[in-house]
Amino acid sequence: MRNGLFIVLEGVEGAGKSTQASLLSAWFESLGLPHTVAREPGGTPVGEAIRRVVLDRGDLTMPPETELFLILGARAAFVRDVVRPALEDGQVVLADRFDLSTFAYQGYGRGLDLDRVRRANEMATGGVRPDLYLVLDLPVEAGLERKGGVGGGDRIEREGASFLSRVREGYRTLVKEVPTARLVAAHGSPAEVQDSLRRILQEDFPETFSVKGFSKRGTGSRSP
Repeated sequence: MRNGLFIVLEGVEGAGKSTQASLLSAWFESLGLPHTVAREPGGTPVGEAIRRVVLDRGDLTMPPETELFLILGARAAFVRDVVRPALEDGQVVLADRFDLSTFAYQGYGRGLDLDRVRRANEMATGGVRPDLYLVLDLPVEAGLERKGGVGGGDRIEREGASFLSRVREGYRTLVKEVPTARLVAAHGSPAEVQDSLRRILQEDFPETFSVKGFSKRGTGSRSP
């Protein structure tokens, strides 16, 4: 049975997902919320190995379909070994990326058929869906500047502004289609963006994200 909450941070390169995940984790800690923070692709030994291939091996010529199946392979382990156990334990799972990234990057960005991508993703997730997607939105140029400019970063970041613009527009389209997705402006300071995220969480899940509203089953976080 599923008792916890599954929250996902999404967004383009440089939007500040890792920073916001760390700030949210500290907030959850202050509320006494047992929670797990993890990233995708990654979060498990096999997922981290796949991450290194997908992001660091710029020397490899990788067809979009290969990239997709590698990411979905990592996701299958992530759901089985991280997400399901934590949810069944009543924790809040906070993930840096999940399947909306796949639809945005491999679907809109790479041009793979979205219906086929969604069907393949269903096998990887086993039907597990986030309770909320928080999509950090930032102009591509601003994100690249935060990352050090065009030509730097990992294999995905080096795809350039045109590719990342398609990804951003994909995210903005997906937010309109997915009832559990919220678009959050990410051009402000980390503290300002954090305030926006906290307000959304408190509005959507008031019984969980308040000092009095949560019946603690433990404290602390676990980062696989």
